Amino acid sequence: MVKKFDKNAQRLKRHVRVRGKISGTPERPRLSVFRSNANIYAQIIDDVNGVTLASASTLDKEFDGAAGNVEAAKKVGKAVAERAKAKGIDTVVFDRSGYIYHGRVAALAEGAREGGLEF
Repeated sequence: MVKKFDKNAQRLKRHVRVRGKISGTPERPRLSVFRSNANIYAQIIDDVNGVTLASASTLDKEFDGAAGNVEAAKKVGKAVAERAKAKGIDTVVFDRSGYIYHGRVAALAEGAREGGLEF
């Protein structure tokens, strides 16, 4: 019998391993990415205080167009960077949440960099 691996379970194992090493502080919060088949979400999190400082996703009201593609991810990255800059955040730690740095995740990171965030 062929054993089929659960991709999401493997991703979660990678995510837990990485989260043991990186953490968001008030001076340098964590930019966390979640990618579903239909949408992409980004949050800027201060792990010390346990609060979300800024967020953006393809479900936001001002977002228009297709939600599950690279262009949408880039727009979300720019939006989260713009909201972070409004709160005085300019440097973050990038948390790819166990996803491969490719496609939509890389596009979101690129959009955030274009929006003015440093990481």
